[in-house]
Amino acid sequence: MNLDRVEKIAEAVLYEGYMLYPYRPSSVKNQRRWNFGVLCPQAYSELQQGSDAWTMQTECLLKATPSTMLSVKLRFLQIVQRSIGKLRASGKEEPEGVEPEFDIVDRLEVDSRVFQPWQEAVEREHTSAALDPASLSSLAPRYLAFPAGKIFEYLHDEQGRAVGVIVREWENLTASIQFGSTQSSDGVFRVTVRVRNVSPFESLATTDREDALAFSLVSAHTILGIDQGEFISLLDPPAEFKDVAALCNNVGTWPVLVGDHAETMLSSPIILYDYPQIAPESAGNLFDATEIDEILSLRILTLTDDEKREMRQSDDRAREILERTETMPEEQFMKLHGVLRGLTPLKEEVR
Repeated sequence: MNLDRVEKIAEAVLYEGYMLYPYRPSSVKNQRRWNFGVLCPQAYSELQQGSDAWTMQTECLLKATPSTMLSVKLRFLQIVQRSIGKLRASGKEEPEGVEPEFDIVDRLEVDSRVFQPWQEAVEREHTSAALDPASLSSLAPRYLAFPAGKIFEYLHDEQGRAVGVIVREWENLTASIQFGSTQSSDGVFRVTVRVRNVSPFESLATTDREDALAFSLVSAHTILGIDQGEFISLLDPPAEFKDVAALCNNVGTWPVLVGDHAETMLSSPIILYDYPQIAPESAGNLFDATEIDEILSLRILTLTDDEKREMRQSDDRAREILERTETMPEEQFMKLHGVLRGLTPLKEEVR
């Protein structure tokens, strides 16, 4: 079984809302991010009386045989806080592992390029493979640890002297994943995957959500794959499975079939239909899966030089969008204009 076939769909989910048009940190809509699939630390969630979730649950149906094996991949983004520092002694670079001396600044210009603080993100994932659907409930919770870290990147001027530093820091995250299953009829299982954020975090009444986000699982979702079996659609289950499908309790997530056959299921915080697809006309991710590529691409071209400069210098992924859009051939733009697909005949109403 190859879970990579759904990676493009999962990527769109993972980076939904990562950075919205006009793709500048100074824009209002990019001041408060990470609204999809955020699992905050348990302590913070409970202090907020559950308004910010710390757990998500997926339940779905699958047909199994004695040789059926299940794989579950958990994917999420971890926030990386990017700070900018000005070196106290220009030209001095410390050996690896030694922290340089610098002063944190809000803005640093190096040879006409501007560096600013920002929230970046790094992808995290864990795969639990070769799971027997019949014995999932006997498995103990699995704890996944992602240690804290800090790295430094020196900024050099035209003469090659180090004058500043980019500091990237991320906190310690701990997630748990627990499996369960109930056999509802011969060969049909209701499978449960529960993900919790159990990161060590001391939450006070004055704790800001931005502080909690540093310890959060962002854009969290799961990809379930099956070998020697098949999943049953929850959106349009066969008549004989409608009752048991109605028992599936999904919390903060929405499982749909993906790929070519019923062997892979994507459970995401964004509502999708079965077998979603990335439009072949799309030239790349725009971080807004509900928008129209043509509109966003044309809007990017209308940005001022100063706006493009901020977009280019703020984030590597934003810069890729800008460079791709500015070099897009005319024939590619024409493909974005629209296409008609997915027509189905109307069902005749029975009176």
